[in-house]
Amino acid sequence: MDKKKVIVKPDISSRKDIKRIITKFYDKLLKDKNMFPFFQEIVAQNKLEHHLEIITNFWQDVLFDKNLYQNNVMQKHLASNFLRPFNKAHFSIWISYFNATITTYFSVENSERMKSRAQSIATVMQLKMKLYQ
Repeated sequence: MDKKKVIVKPDISSRKDIKRIITKFYDKLLKDKNMFPFFQEIVAQNKLEHHLEIITNFWQDVLFDKNLYQNNVMQKHLASNFLRPFNKAHFSIWISYFNATITTYFSVENSERMKSRAQSIATVMQLKMKLYQ
């Protein structure tokens, strides 16, 4: 009888884990011609690393009940939408890359919670941007 080894991926348990997800996720976004324009200015101004730290703070707050993120995530995206409009396809791409990145490296409770929260946030943003009409 052939026994297959089941490899269980670890759960997200630290800021380092979140930063890994965010860095790998942004690697995908920045290579996508449909998504790069949203980050072009951040890259051109050499502020990507700072941006990644802010996003890592946000997710650390979400997953580990910290209080590091000091902005309004919804307001930031609504303002961005005014300058460069989002559409439903952008959100689909974003969620797809985000979930795939998490699944590549992690599993279990926090991983699923992070994916679920991302989907909820994306849905609320789309509603506020009136993309469901």
